[in-house]
Amino acid sequence: MRTGIVMTARPGLERLAARAEELGFSSFWVYDTPMVHGDPFVSLALCAESTSRIRLGIGVTSPALRSAPAAAAALSSLNALAPGRIICGVGTGNTARRTLGMRPAKTAELESFTAALQDLTAGRETAYREGTRTRSVRFLHAGGYVNVEDPVEFVVAAFGPKVAAVAGRLGTGLISFALHAPAVWSALGHARRSAAQAAGNSEKTHAYLISSLYVLADGEDRYGDEVKDAMGHIAVSALILAVENPAFRASLTPEEAGAVDRLLQLRGTTATDPDRHHTLYRNYLGRLTTEDRDLVVPSLVDTFGLVGTEDRIRQRIDALEQSGVDELVIQPVVDPEAEMAELARLLLP
Repeated sequence: MRTGIVMTARPGLERLAARAEELGFSSFWVYDTPMVHGDPFVSLALCAESTSRIRLGIGVTSPALRSAPAAAAALSSLNALAPGRIICGVGTGNTARRTLGMRPAKTAELESFTAALQDLTAGRETAYREGTRTRSVRFLHAGGYVNVEDPVEFVVAAFGPKVAAVAGRLGTGLISFALHAPAVWSALGHARRSAAQAAGNSEKTHAYLISSLYVLADGEDRYGDEVKDAMGHIAVSALILAVENPAFRASLTPEEAGAVDRLLQLRGTTATDPDRHHTLYRNYLGRLTTEDRDLVVPSLVDTFGLVGTEDRIRQRIDALEQSGVDELVIQPVVDPEAEMAELARLLLP
């Protein structure tokens, strides 16, 4: 299985991208979360200039954040800096919208937005709508400004079969966050393939899993502070999702629901406060703070992290690969450079 790296967008990230390329990673991604992290297109432009081989990914943008022409211009500008190395993940904006206090986009909007990006980044015309007005748009002066010759790889963020079917209809790949159940990946792949066959799409696509990873030393506590520091950012993101999504909260264990309540207390907000996004997303996807360690209960470690002995982690990765995952994308948060070197030792040929 290929391995990539994902980071939060910020100045200086290009040095880590260059190191990731030097170590042999396949891809380097940045999150797209306005009001929380920096701009992904600015960060990836710098990464493009400091690398020559590694693929560069947006993980993920949303139709509720940018118009299709604006997003296509950014992607095709990156493609001019790093020809054929750009990957664009597209989702409903479950996080990026909620950090603004807004709801995610609808699946139909996700599909039409992604289709428009596919057209525009390939130099084709597409329909652009504002209210009741629709016009055909395309790049008017592509040469010397943007690259529409080399393909941009698109992947759709999916947690269920409905969005996986969108990927199939559009001929894109899949990306998901902290989804470690091989059976679920098999189901997503089946939904994508079925929709692709019905739409006549047969091209090869890829599936990416964004996760965290920690190798236990002999006798090390599986639920100790070092484990929590390595994967706690993903566990806390799940607790935040439970605040925002009552259906997801209903699926939690009592211990996990108690962690959600403690999270709200620590943030000084409630699940019904319309301004909860002001504090709920504090340090989102950043290194766990000491006060937040208590939120990472054992079941969250088991569900949302790849944690175990080296042999056990390899077994889990093999099972994910057999279920259709092509690339494991890890976010190092404690000491990124040292963690990337250890990941390269463990996972790269």
